[in-house]
Amino acid sequence: MQIFSRLTHARRAIDFSKFEDPIRAELFSAERLEQHAQSLAAAQTITRNPADERTLVPRVRENGRVLHEAHSLIGDAARQRRAITPAAEWLLDNFHVVEDQLRDIRQHLPAAYYRKLPKLAEGHLRGYPRVYGLAWAIVAHTDSRFDAAWLVSFVRAYQRVQPLTIGELWAVPISLRIVMVENLRRLAVRIVGSQIARQGADKFVDEMLPDTGVRPADLIERAILGLNSAALWPAFAVQLVQRLRYQAADTTAVLEWLNREPAIGAGSTDEIVQAQHAGQAAANLTVRNLITSMRAIAAFDWRTFFEEVSLVDATLRQHSGYGAMDFRTRDR
Repeated sequence: MQIFSRLTHARRAIDFSKFEDPIRAELFSAERLEQHAQSLAAAQTITRNPADERTLVPRVRENGRVLHEAHSLIGDAARQRRAITPAAEWLLDNFHVVEDQLRDIRQHLPAAYYRKLPKLAEGHLRGYPRVYGLAWAIVAHTDSRFDAAWLVSFVRAYQRVQPLTIGELWAVPISLRIVMVENLRRLAVRIVGSQIARQGADKFVDEMLPDTGVRPADLIERAILGLNSAALWPAFAVQLVQRLRYQAADTTAVLEWLNREPAIGAGSTDEIVQAQHAGQAAANLTVRNLITSMRAIAAFDWRTFFEEVSLVDATLRQHSGYGAMDFRTRDR
């Protein structure tokens, strides 16, 4: 099937063999987020062994490559006048915002600075900076929505249990950018993978026309070999269902096969359709939140944030002369 040649090209930067879960967890209220910050502070421990440390730079670079390839593939689909999802439109129309984030990350995460940040001793982020773990928690429990007041409350609550270093506080914005780019990469892979799977399903149906003389069983085998990834099957199946449901009776065998295909997952085709639509709606919302948050992070005055959450700054302000200084002098 011709459409899968593009999939092979995409694999140079994008691996569709599996999808990584988006950074998304239970949505917390402001009060619940503060409680979580305190629990996180009590649970996180710092490693003293330099050998345990891991660098974020390779993953950040890979995320940039994947996002550029995803943007290219979505652009190709749009130019071919193929239907794309709202999430794909957000990425296509606002990719300059993503590029700004990638550039800021490269510029504001020097190796010497990174080495000084305390690293986590345990958990799925073991070896990465503690402040990166904070940013991960905030992004996960707000569905990637940036709220400056919530961020201040979260960091203050964390420091009621465990103080953060001055370097960590200044690293909060870059850490948020890195986590949001990571989350966008995960969603972009799903968006593009589903897009390619839908195109494959359309090709599949077009080749099933009665005058082609091709047996459905042969097409099914070809589709299996072409997709070569269980992660793409649900989107492929949903598009097939939508294309075939009101077609001629000889397509019944294909729909029955879909219900039996283990790679698609448990449940009927109707349940698969519902799950895909729910996942697409969630992706649309998260991508919108990510792009909006990236803009907000770039526009936010992080000097104000630092002075609101810094325990050192709060101590120095007990001296009347300190508060009378301008920011540059206080910073020195």
